Amino acid sequence: MIKNKPILLVEDDMIDAMTVKRALKELNILNPVVTVENGEEALTYLRDSENEKPGIILLDLNMPRMNGIEFLGIAKKDDNLKLIPVIVLTTSLDEIDRVDTFNLGVAGYMVKPVDYKKFVEVIKAIKLYWSLSELPG
Repeated sequence: MIKNKPILLVEDDMIDAMTVKRALKELNILNPVVTVENGEEALTYLRDSENEKPGIILLDLNMPRMNGIEFLGIAKKDDNLKLIPVIVLTTSLDEIDRVDTFNLGVAGYMVKPVDYKKFVEVIKAIKLYWSLSELPG
């Protein structure tokens, strides 16, 4: 993927985080993956000048402390963070969540399938998006 920039995975479920990492590895996506467990930790990571900004953020919505929508509300108002593409990767089928996240500027909304092979297809679609996108430097 783009310039081997890190992928920021914002996910509180360890099994889901391991599944994402496994699918990335299976698709030969070698970018480093940084995992944080909620929106607060994501903001802390992103605002730390010692950390390289990720090329993409994979964001769960349902998390403790600060959920994905709350995170988006803050990150997309921050001039240093708003251009980082965010793809929601969630179990939520709620149309309100979908509308709210697109109103907050997400690049995509993907529902996590239960079946692993279908999950790999979702990650493959994200890889294609990220590979074809002309992101700002």
